[in-house]
Amino acid sequence: MTVESTAARSDARRSGTGGKRATQAATGRSAGNGKAAGNGTAEVPEGATASGTPRKAAAKTSRKPPAKSTGSAKSTGSTKSTGSTKSAGKTTRKAPAKSAAKGSAKAKAPAKAPAEAKAPAKARTRVSGDGPGQPEPELVQLLTPEGERVTHPDYDVDLSAEEIQGLYRDMVLTRRFDAEATALQRQGELGLWASLLGQEAAQIGSGRALRPDDYVFPTYREHGVAWCRDVDPTMLLGMFRGVNNGGWDPNTNNFHLYTIVIGSQVLHATGYAMGVAKDGADSAVIAYFGDGASSQGDVAEAFTFSAVYNAPVVFFCQNNQWAISEPTERQSRVPIYQRAQGFGFPGVRVDGNDVLACLAVTKAAVERARTGEGPMLIEAFTYRMGAHTTSDDPTRYRSDEERTAWEAKDPIQRLRVYLESAGLADDAFFAGVEEESEAMGRHVREAIRTMPDPDTMAIFENAYADGHALVDEERAQFASYLASFADSDSQEGR
Repeated sequence: MTVESTAARSDARRSGTGGKRATQAATGRSAGNGKAAGNGTAEVPEGATASGTPRKAAAKTSRKPPAKSTGSAKSTGSTKSTGSTKSAGKTTRKAPAKSAAKGSAKAKAPAKAPAEAKAPAKARTRVSGDGPGQPEPELVQLLTPEGERVTHPDYDVDLSAEEIQGLYRDMVLTRRFDAEATALQRQGELGLWASLLGQEAAQIGSGRALRPDDYVFPTYREHGVAWCRDVDPTMLLGMFRGVNNGGWDPNTNNFHLYTIVIGSQVLHATGYAMGVAKDGADSAVIAYFGDGASSQGDVAEAFTFSAVYNAPVVFFCQNNQWAISEPTERQSRVPIYQRAQGFGFPGVRVDGNDVLACLAVTKAAVERARTGEGPMLIEAFTYRMGAHTTSDDPTRYRSDEERTAWEAKDPIQRLRVYLESAGLADDAFFAGVEEESEAMGRHVREAIRTMPDPDTMAIFENAYADGHALVDEERAQFASYLASFADSDSQEGR
């Protein structure tokens, strides 16, 4: 899928403009649809589709200058609060013609400008313009919070009823596993747990867009992606219980071990993708990270190297609004997806609670990478409904109203409403998924409580390949220390 030719990218780099449409959004110029840059509009790579088919007609339209009018910003401000891409698309396409027809639009613009100018400043008082009474950000969306199926001019998917049912099942089972793990940590069975509650659509949608030969570099919260890569969920629990170092072979599932160091896996993914390109393979690499990690220097370095070497890597940022207790506006002065333009590759913002949109956008991005078009940044705009980890108390830094507003956009409920309204699933299907989730809960509880402890002396076995005098000394000291407890217990038994 050709999104932007090599020559066009070279011209963009020489002129210092970066990407095409994304750069136009950053400088406030219109891309032919009348949208202003400061409203969080998701600029998509020109001509990109989920199926990899260029949209020539759309590309031609985007090159046409809009009708001259200051009233075009009005169409952006009128976007419905549901964030529906469909309604936003209609408004922006009609705005230039409408404003050109009315000669009074230019005269009215100054009166409207002060009120519209205040919107971004007001939005920054909460999280990325979201929350009660705040304007919704514009993003790629195929399923509204009310469960209405909409279309997007650049991204779409054509799925069967069984495939959509599969996405729903994936999200339900992932949430149940996550809830069980949280409960087990509270009961002392795990040392720590990082919940994904609320981010199921971002992870399942992107995970199901990958091929088996694609390679995944996760952080420590990608339980849904691990599920899509057929990693045994109990292996995730073993790591947080402290009985293994990950528990799975990364090369078996093309799913790297969890990374606790913030942002480092993005560099690892870039290097791996550079190697894939040198090997001549057509697979893609995807790196997951959060909005907080986007402030790390490792991420900026990965962006630089991936752009220079045209690496086949997709950067998937799950913007869940909070980097522990720091809101997104403390991390970035611009929407995260717009950062890509400064490095010379496209970025797009997708509704992270819309599993269909996440699937479509990720599928287009990995196909783009496979065909030699280089990296792409996806910002999945979602929300962490739980704590950062089980050691965190989110009530100390965010309001109940904020969570309530996001609960109304719940990704699982949204897809269920669509399945029911479209007649794609019946009560028997939902009952079957619920029964399966209960069975998973029982399996997880039994597995964690019967998980054997590791050999305490194994820590010394793999420090050096050929042994080491100091390690041998430490091994002997530790063995003596453990034996002292056995002697104490035997004396008490007398």
